[in-house]
Amino acid sequence: MPAHKLFFALWPDPATRGALAALQSQLAGRATPSDKLHLTLAFLGQQPATALPPLLDILHALPVPPLRLEIDCFGYFGKPRIAWAGMSAAPPALLAMQDDLMRRLEAAGFSAATHGEFRPHVTLMREAKTAPPAAAACAPISWEVKEIALVESLPSGLYRPVARR
Repeated sequence: MPAHKLFFALWPDPATRGALAALQSQLAGRATPSDKLHLTLAFLGQQPATALPPLLDILHALPVPPLRLEIDCFGYFGKPRIAWAGMSAAPPALLAMQDDLMRRLEAAGFSAATHGEFRPHVTLMREAKTAPPAAAACAPISWEVKEIALVESLPSGLYRPVARR
């Protein structure tokens, strides 16, 4: 039975995706292709095909409040050398929705990978040559969240939304 490498993410609309991609010109490293830009809510890793129905149920049952994200700063994860864009202050509704998602996943028997506290961000560069200055401001991008998706990372390196809502 084939496995699927899956994650839940906020999926940007084309205009937001373009604005996020434009930020990459201010950084050095291996740019994330624009069609892969997203904000991960929960990474599930390899899952059997039998996991898809309950994960789709979670996706469709998860309350998604109206969300406006103000992407207004850069950040850096040193060990994997990732430069990212994020929020100087994440909205409480985003944090509550991600917490709700994690509780639903755990209740359904899924273990989502976490790397400590949830740090909402969009990965702009891998193998970043230098870190942006700590919490460096960027031209603000207002992202009206319209879609949450269950996404599969394909062996080819492409990301394919399995389902969106």
